[in-house]
Amino acid sequence: ISANGEYLIGVGSYDMTGPAAGVNMMGYANLEQNTAGIHFRLRARAFIVAESSNGARFAFVNLDAGMASQLVTIKVLERLKKRYGKVYNEDNVAISGTHTHAGPGGYLQYVVYSVTSLGFVQQSFDAIVTAIERSIVQAHDSLRPGSIFINTGDLVNAGINRSPSAYLFNPPEERARYPRDIDTFMTLLKFVDGKSGESIGAFSWFATHGTSMSKDNKLISGDNKGAAARFFEDWFTSTSKKTSTTINHSTKTSKKAQTIKATGGQPCSKTASQGFKVRKNDGSRFVGAFCQSNVGDVSPNVLGAFCTDSGLPCDFNHSSCHGNDLLCVGRGPGYPNEILSTKIIGERQFQKAVNLFTTAKEELSGKIDYRHVYLNFTDIEVELEGNKVVKTCPAALGPGFAAGTTDGPGAFGFQQGDTKINDFWKRVRDFLKKPTQYQVDCQKPKAVLLDTGEMFEPYAWAPAILPIQMLRLGKLIILSVPGEFTTMAGRRLREAIKETLISNGDGEFDEETHVVIAGLTNTYSQYIATFEEYKQQRYEAASTLYGPHTLSAYIQEFNKLAKAMAQGENIVPEGPSPPDLSSVQLKLLLDPFGDSPPPGVSFGDVKQDIHPPKGGSFNKGDRASATFWSPTPRYDLLTEGTYAVVEMLQGERWVPAYDDDDFSLFFNWGVDNSTFYGSATIEWELPEDASPGVYRLRHFGSTKKTKDSPNTYFTGASSAFTVS
Repeated sequence: ISANGEYLIGVGSYDMTGPAAGVNMMGYANLEQNTAGIHFRLRARAFIVAESSNGARFAFVNLDAGMASQLVTIKVLERLKKRYGKVYNEDNVAISGTHTHAGPGGYLQYVVYSVTSLGFVQQSFDAIVTAIERSIVQAHDSLRPGSIFINTGDLVNAGINRSPSAYLFNPPEERARYPRDIDTFMTLLKFVDGKSGESIGAFSWFATHGTSMSKDNKLISGDNKGAAARFFEDWFTSTSKKTSTTINHSTKTSKKAQTIKATGGQPCSKTASQGFKVRKNDGSRFVGAFCQSNVGDVSPNVLGAFCTDSGLPCDFNHSSCHGNDLLCVGRGPGYPNEILSTKIIGERQFQKAVNLFTTAKEELSGKIDYRHVYLNFTDIEVELEGNKVVKTCPAALGPGFAAGTTDGPGAFGFQQGDTKINDFWKRVRDFLKKPTQYQVDCQKPKAVLLDTGEMFEPYAWAPAILPIQMLRLGKLIILSVPGEFTTMAGRRLREAIKETLISNGDGEFDEETHVVIAGLTNTYSQYIATFEEYKQQRYEAASTLYGPHTLSAYIQEFNKLAKAMAQGENIVPEGPSPPDLSSVQLKLLLDPFGDSPPPGVSFGDVKQDIHPPKGGSFNKGDRASATFWSPTPRYDLLTEGTYAVVEMLQGERWVPAYDDDDFSLFFNWGVDNSTFYGSATIEWELPEDASPGVYRLRHFGSTKKTKDSPNTYFTGASSAFTVS
């Protein structure tokens, strides 16, 4: 494969922002954390690589979502089969989540992941499935000859180990081989059009949790990885943000702004907001994705964890304060401003990616290949050293799971490291499902708090059948894992697979082979800690579902895939398929209908207009805001559109300058507790690169009078204001 590009490459991207009001967020399992607006939009970003139009290929999709979902994967593959036949299937499609904790939930099929979202949320699910499909379609339609370059480098200030005491349980001689208790390397792929020589995209893998935004946040956000992607894509197309005309601030400008009043609510079309998007998705845009890796114990809250009452560091072994886990909270680099922390950790990943992107020289060449198998993880026989045979267990969660982490403390009365359960919680557990003696023994030293693997009412609480997958792109191997490997667990897996490939590959693989873990891919099964970390039963170990030998099972089964790939053999047998539980999902969240504005008011009318500061004009760093009468955004997701726009006056024409996919613009929605009328507040934090001139804020929305009536759409703009 030559430098002029004999691979076929394609990239795609599509808006997957789900319902921005009243839907529980996926990640922290906090009942009170329901969506109430958008900080910036969520996207599915895909790349496809193929040897030729009929040759081997695979598709990799990165989601601004908490994790992949088995049901999402099943339905995406069904749609792809209708479009393309057997071209894309479970073997060669990988769907991976960034692990943001600020996206709408309700899209996973197992009970334990949908309790706080009140069951299945069709709108969340459909937004994700459609976006994955459309991003793959876009990548498929844009396939062209091209080259792929790989680069790696260290990023040391975007994560810390949040369970350092558990890491210390790993053997000292093993720990001595690594400079830190987290992995600091980023691996980046650069995709270059073979004809034009232009870059069309970049995908990178780096481990840090999507928890810069806390469990109190209610704005939809891609968290630090989504922010990094937004910054990277904007950097690449940097001219798109700079308005072509700079209008100097003057007395004349201020007077003109004072004459332009709010428009009032006006009807518009369903697609009107798409015309006001700053970044229109025509399939030609550069795609920059920041993918997740072995993130299990890696926190972006790099200042460390402190007690909220005393300001002192938390207890080292349990991450609690005087025995209370709720008081121990991690601090991001922008503490106490979580938006700033998100920006800083996002910028650090973005800047490292730019560095790797601009210096990438190693071109990938060689075979495209893949292997995939489904495994029943509740009963895998694992052969350890010395011919000792052990087994994995049905899924279960320990008390350390209920304690939560320093990124998001859980329930009062639990601590990380707990291996005992008090009588009250035992009675609660036994009321739900008393674990069998086999399960109790199998999971030791974990105490079984929730016996999810043996709970099947009203349907399965946890997955039993999991996919594992290997993708090969020349000397790059991507391991698609359906969960969160801790740092050391990920190291062991990568090293084992590399060794297997080298020893079985007849010279095809060597020490220069890159092995990358793609975390939270194809389905979700929580954590994978090492056997030694499992002994301490901190959060990650207590959430290692299938018992103390989970990691050993992964290494054993991945080694089979690696050996088959190295020797050019197929996987036999393919294994049991996971269930499609879509027909039995509980849906307890009601659909909205019947929103109306106050008497004499239209949706889109301004409730509270812009209030310029004393000098009459806004400066960089100021916040301009306006509130509009508005129904819940759940009536229409305005996919590839926007609920909020900052317009700039250029001559006699208003031009969109920022929208709800910008880091500087905030769309907040809520209901007035006394009147029960809904309103949307648009806040613009003036960035340093904002041009001086006349601006206004615009809102788009949708409503319906009854459940069965068609949607109507509206828009409204605030009074104008000046920026100096």
